[in-house]
Amino acid sequence: MQALAVAGVAVAVAIVSAAGVVGFHVWDAAATIGNNAVEIGNEGDPALPPGLGEIEGGVNLLLAGTDSCEGQDLRMFPRCGIDDDGGERNDVTMLVHISDEPRRVTVVSFPRDTYVPIAECQNADGNTVGGGTEKINASYMYGGLGCTVRTVEELTGEDIQFAAAIRWTGVINLSDAVGGVDVCLQGDISDRHTGLALSAGTHTLQGIEALQFLRIRHGIGDGTDLGRISNQQQFMSSLVRKLQGDAVFGDAGKLLNFANVAMTQLRDKQLVLDKQLANPTRMVQIAMALKDVPFEDILFVQYPTAYEGDGLVPISDAADALFAALRENRPLQLTGEASGGFGVEVTGEAPGATTSEPTPGATEGGEAPPSDTAVELPSSIPGQTANQVTCTVPQK
Repeated sequence: MQALAVAGVAVAVAIVSAAGVVGFHVWDAAATIGNNAVEIGNEGDPALPPGLGEIEGGVNLLLAGTDSCEGQDLRMFPRCGIDDDGGERNDVTMLVHISDEPRRVTVVSFPRDTYVPIAECQNADGNTVGGGTEKINASYMYGGLGCTVRTVEELTGEDIQFAAAIRWTGVINLSDAVGGVDVCLQGDISDRHTGLALSAGTHTLQGIEALQFLRIRHGIGDGTDLGRISNQQQFMSSLVRKLQGDAVFGDAGKLLNFANVAMTQLRDKQLVLDKQLANPTRMVQIAMALKDVPFEDILFVQYPTAYEGDGLVPISDAADALFAALRENRPLQLTGEASGGFGVEVTGEAPGATTSEPTPGATEGGEAPPSDTAVELPSSIPGQTANQVTCTVPQK
């Protein structure tokens, strides 16, 4: 099943967060968000701080990219007029962990073909569904965004407070609003499945080309979803550097443009928010927690898996080490490759990259504070930091 890219979802959330700055004062924007919000099953509504300062404490935000044909242009997505089965799968699933002070961001991508226990969920008819072991991208089909949230919570042991999902046309329109993202290719690529053909070198992508790049897996790396994930992470890293470099959150004109585009995607059901996130004030607070995080403290990693049969299975020990370090708010050090599917290679560091404060020295007892001691992640966890420049590797 063709996938939506993880980066497209992140574009949406970044833009909607920015849109909240304007929407805080515009009733129509707030009403649009609320009217299109969905329930994901979390109990209670986290209290909002009295002002527009950054959100307090740590945050777990689930982002899904789905393959729904609803509202799609058949000229761009002809398969929607041929073999649409009416289902909607989370072909992209990403958990964004924002730590408490000191702020760090870790984005965990879950390969769509990973066999996991699907949570028991309520479908649209009120029937209990799920409960078996299937590929993770089946969870949205069973019970929407809430079912995907519960499935990831049970898999990781993490409590997820907020969630959002985006469809193909939403990615196209929101990437246009960003104004393009730079990507690097080590050689020419051509993919008949997405229709994307690009020459070696650096390209600034937006609109349909951005979506094609984020969906591509044939013609890059080993041709699998694992290579596609790292390709998406290249896009994500470049997007982070662009948003910080362009000082997006301080430009009222850009925020207003983003607000208008984001509200349109919500009204057209190309963007879905959960009821906990559907508050302009809260979105601003989350955005403010992200804006000053140093590039080397923003990590994009792939949930650790191994091939088994026609899919993937979790490497539980490695996953446990990752999430234990996140709960302890420890710095993370990558030891594995940049890509689990040979999709990208690291070519250097970002020019003008931000840097964090040095790790404090030993305490009077002679030991460094545990929160400042880096955890070396198992080599079975591929990934990159926003400080690293990577380039897509054509399939050989």
